[in-house]
Amino acid sequence: MENFKSTKYTLSCVATGRQFDDTGWVLDDAECKAPSLVRANYENKQLEVKSDDYGLYKFCDWLPVKRALQGSSAPATYKSEALAKHLGLTNLWITLSGYCPRHGVKMSTCSFKETEAYTVCGRIDEKEERVLVVASAGNTARAFAKVCSENNIKLLLVVPADNLDALWFTEPLNDCVKLIACEKGGDYYDAIHLSNIVLKSSRFYAEGGAKNVARRDGMATTVLSAATTIGRIPDYYFQAVGSGTGAIAAWEANMRLIEDGRYGTNTMKLIVSQNAPFVPIYDAWRADSREMLQYDMKKARRDASLIDAKVLSNRRPPYGIAGGLYDALKATEGDVMVTTNAQARRACKLFKELEGIDIHPAPGVALASLIKMVEAGTIDKDACIMLNITGAGEEAAKQNRTLWNLKPSKVFTLMADHDEIINYVESLF
Repeated sequence: MENFKSTKYTLSCVATGRQFDDTGWVLDDAECKAPSLVRANYENKQLEVKSDDYGLYKFCDWLPVKRALQGSSAPATYKSEALAKHLGLTNLWITLSGYCPRHGVKMSTCSFKETEAYTVCGRIDEKEERVLVVASAGNTARAFAKVCSENNIKLLLVVPADNLDALWFTEPLNDCVKLIACEKGGDYYDAIHLSNIVLKSSRFYAEGGAKNVARRDGMATTVLSAATTIGRIPDYYFQAVGSGTGAIAAWEANMRLIEDGRYGTNTMKLIVSQNAPFVPIYDAWRADSREMLQYDMKKARRDASLIDAKVLSNRRPPYGIAGGLYDALKATEGDVMVTTNAQARRACKLFKELEGIDIHPAPGVALASLIKMVEAGTIDKDACIMLNITGAGEEAAKQNRTLWNLKPSKVFTLMADHDEIINYVESLF
């Protein structure tokens, strides 16, 4: 990757269409009065896929990065045989993020959150002195911890105490990575609230979540992997969602691929899934509401505690914002589905038996939705289907390895004093 050059692109506001330069860590258009995402517009309209030596950066034509970091892996797409035959599907493609060397994917944290972390961190200026803040329900924290540790980028993670078991690593982390948590009983939204208090200090800056074009375009590499492998844009896209950022990214990649001109002109139907009983996106979509519906805080925390796929427990997703999930679902004539823990567990078991790979609960939720549509006869058996397996291969990644867990420097109560929080985190770095 010695000849790697930073990608040329501009930004545009989805709500107004105004184009402007990325002057640094831009997360929104300062001139736009309405809540809106911004998108990257790449100079290269046709995607030139680089060699596998580039890892995730093989798709760098459409990634808003200043530099390529070492250690990344791109998602891998392959045509399913056993699972497809079992479901009676003729054109099922699996896009795999995780640890599965036989399919050429080696994400040591076993999650497609690495696609975000390598792109977001590749967007950071090497001279940046402030501390990056990432709130996470688990997998995102693990991915950012790995990437920041390996590349000496200062990072503060904020995770609910109930999700700390997700922070396992195959080797100790660099001291530049620190972790704080919100007390047991708190959820992902509480972690976001805690991170927002930290961000009142000028020594820290927000990763930005869905508003960060690097996060979305990193996740979009799953669709780029699928389209460039299959040779066309799929008809259907299946993924489980907490925030829906991956689905927004899929829609944006779809539009870029249409503009490229070599992969067809069709729009993928986005089929996103939630894990019952935590289903706020499903509820808003069923009500045809651009705004999220009221969700009692106690009930939300209780529902989040009951689902297997903890990473899907986002109470404040980028749903109604211009360019957000509501717009993505409308534009693609998509739908939101719901599966139970039991259905997702059966799907995980089936995938392991037929495809030979263990998968996380979240992709189990996505597969369970595909199974439901097949059984209901609401999907064409010959359609080109992309199943986004967003986390897999943990058994192989952990095999014969000593695991190391990141412990929080401090666990804060949900009512902790703001000055106490800020003073404490500033002392960590």
